[in-house]
Amino acid sequence: MKRLNEFITEDIKTMVIAGHVNPDGDCVGTTTALYGYVKDNFPWIDVSLYLERPKEELMFLPGLTEDVFTEPVRRSVDLFVSCDVSTRDRIAAAGELFDLAKRTLCIDHHASNPNFADENFVDGDAGSCAEVLFTLFDEEKITRDIAISLYTGMIHDTGVFQYSNVRPSTLRIAAALIEKGVPFSEIIDKSFNERSLVQNRVLGYVLSKEQVFADGRIAAGCISLEEMKEYGAEKKDLDAIVANLRLTSGALAAAFVYETEPGTCKVSLRSSSDIDVSKTAALFGGGGHVKAAGCTVTGSPEEVLRTVTDALQKGMSGR
Repeated sequence: MKRLNEFITEDIKTMVIAGHVNPDGDCVGTTTALYGYVKDNFPWIDVSLYLERPKEELMFLPGLTEDVFTEPVRRSVDLFVSCDVSTRDRIAAAGELFDLAKRTLCIDHHASNPNFADENFVDGDAGSCAEVLFTLFDEEKITRDIAISLYTGMIHDTGVFQYSNVRPSTLRIAAALIEKGVPFSEIIDKSFNERSLVQNRVLGYVLSKEQVFADGRIAAGCISLEEMKEYGAEKKDLDAIVANLRLTSGALAAAFVYETEPGTCKVSLRSSSDIDVSKTAALFGGGGHVKAAGCTVTGSPEEVLRTVTDALQKGMSGR
């Protein structure tokens, strides 16, 4: 695989970095890491970072100033780089600039990525986009701030190195970042473990009415807009729920459904086995990874829950 400095040439004067809609830890970690790396090592480039505002737990990451969350000015840039974006239509905030750019580069780890950019660095076996990005950097040029961003991205997409997408090289990269002075315990607590009172309460509510299907092999839960309103909860307060459903004893897969607007629901799927939940998500126009995927489905939360778990169960036939 090429190093970044083999791709970013001296004729590139303007550059935009962007992530996907509803940015998670890996998306924010990789975009801020790349932003810092370019500013440090390619001083002749006028580089801009554009993101949707992430959840508050990620706002400690270097480079997240208010300018990052502003509407980009329509213009043509020499290079547009997307990080952790699986398809062109998932680019957030600056998607129009991708179409206007003279050259485009995609850095990603989604196996379903169709290589939508001019140049694509995609490793579908990597546990996170941060892992892919690390391999493009010169390790000696990774500062503590850049290492903090990369480490944050890695822990969010590997479940703090618990998921099966962790490879030996994943842990070697994590060790290299810790050697840069990353305060790893603090980052894990701040961005991954800590929950607000609202988050704890809404988690408890969903778990209190958890359902199981397929003789306990599927754990599932759902919440409506009205129920979210009762708890004062927003979408960002729901992130930990599907992971907790997945931990149900005997469950091979988990589904969490929440209403985004009346009659429309977002579905999050997780697997704790070799069941490919991305295949179920694809049936409803979604996608993702083998063990973590999602989709949007019309209907009430209970209706969508039944529809999706039925599809999951069919995909588990013979188990």
